[in-house]
Amino acid sequence: MKALFLTILGGSILLPGVAAALELDTCYGDHMVLQQNCPITISGTADSSKPIEVRFGDQKVEAKIGKGRKWKAKLQPMQASAEGRELTVTQGSDSVTLQDVVVGEVWIASGQSNMLWRVNQTPGNPATIAASGNPNLRFFHSEPQAHTNNTVYSEELLNRLRENRMYEGQWAVSGPDTVARMSAVGYYFGQKLQEQLGVPIGIIHCALGGSEMLAWIPEKVVRKKYRSCLGDGWLKSKYISAWVRGRARKNMGADPKSPHPYKPAYLFESGLSGWSNFPVAGVIWYQGESDAELQDMKQNTQLLTDLINSWRKAFKSPKMPFLMVQLPRINDNTPLRQYWPEFRTVQANVAAAIPGVECLTTVDLGSTNSDVHPPRKVEVGERLAALAAARVYGKDVAFTGPVMSSCTPSGKELTVKFSHADGLCTTDGRPPRHFEIAGSNGKFHPANARIEGDSVILSSDAVNAPKQARYAWATFMTPNLVNAAQLPTVPFVYDGK
Repeated sequence: MKALFLTILGGSILLPGVAAALELDTCYGDHMVLQQNCPITISGTADSSKPIEVRFGDQKVEAKIGKGRKWKAKLQPMQASAEGRELTVTQGSDSVTLQDVVVGEVWIASGQSNMLWRVNQTPGNPATIAASGNPNLRFFHSEPQAHTNNTVYSEELLNRLRENRMYEGQWAVSGPDTVARMSAVGYYFGQKLQEQLGVPIGIIHCALGGSEMLAWIPEKVVRKKYRSCLGDGWLKSKYISAWVRGRARKNMGADPKSPHPYKPAYLFESGLSGWSNFPVAGVIWYQGESDAELQDMKQNTQLLTDLINSWRKAFKSPKMPFLMVQLPRINDNTPLRQYWPEFRTVQANVAAAIPGVECLTTVDLGSTNSDVHPPRKVEVGERLAALAAARVYGKDVAFTGPVMSSCTPSGKELTVKFSHADGLCTTDGRPPRHFEIAGSNGKFHPANARIEGDSVILSSDAVNAPKQARYAWATFMTPNLVNAAQLPTVPFVYDGK
């Protein structure tokens, strides 16, 4: 099956063989997946005011032509269909026909390097790639044209960034010739979700290594809430870690006004704003390593909240599901990683505070060394799919490990009761690890732990009257407490209130 390669530029594409008079926006192409059960906008540009007609299936609609010859047509909601059909746009003698268009569920996969991490970089990838053929799984992989390696950008690359030509991509059907550079987490998520739902799945992938949250927040929000980051002020900003700012300065060379992918709003505007009229079911998000370099929990909570709310507004979907991967473990005691426990708490608290936002526990899947790119992407993608199946689509599947529901002090012991705790046990038959308790002085000590039904009883010779508890408060750990589905216990902090 021939793939159609599209250069993402200024929100529009010129399809091969099509006169310049009629263009479609970047998000449309052969093999695309349209979101089921909601109106679908088809849009582009034209150089005349002649009527434009869009046909798909049994629908025929006329487009409205507005300022700058921008046109939009709206298709009525459709049920999922794996039948590949033509979508035709006609204006006078000009016509564009897209082939093999299906209807199903569409998700955005975004974040930094652990979302960008490719299928061909993961263990066992030759077999995965060989078996990847699935006509009901499709991708739009946005390939970054600028990375942030420790080098000075060429003038050619800087010109590309000035023109917002950061990403190039295409819609493609999953298969051995298309998935190698696809996000591994996005691929395994889509593969499992397609199996669970039985409808076509489309994954729009757009990520960049090392990127901080501010780069993914729309420009309007940055101008309103983060004005100190406008211009070259972002290179001194308290909102952005020293590593991010240092790498940007290296790439930009002698000119602090040069464009850069880490500049606040740049990645959203260059990579995702062109999709804002393309309905999606939700977002999977794997990011935080860069922002976790800053201990400021209030600041990171604000940034993450603003990112989620601004995406929902941009995509005109106030309740758009947002499933984020909580930072995993990493065996690295350097200052760069010391605040990962705090950032996990930020992620959990934001998920608890905003309806439709979920936080996926991966403390058992991270690196056993200092590699910030843990290899176990299969489990991350499949756990995200289970989370989506249960929390977005109402499927009866296990989607979380044990979750603390209450903490009850009693004398020298403190009882932690869990939900999602059927079959509560340890993976190695030993007592649960990584629990800590504290008295009224707030000083935590490692706790002895024993399982009783759906609860864990904690005690310590160093704490006579425990009032507080926490679990997995560490950069690196070897957790062993799971439920019957072998899903890990969710980290928590109980402050005695």
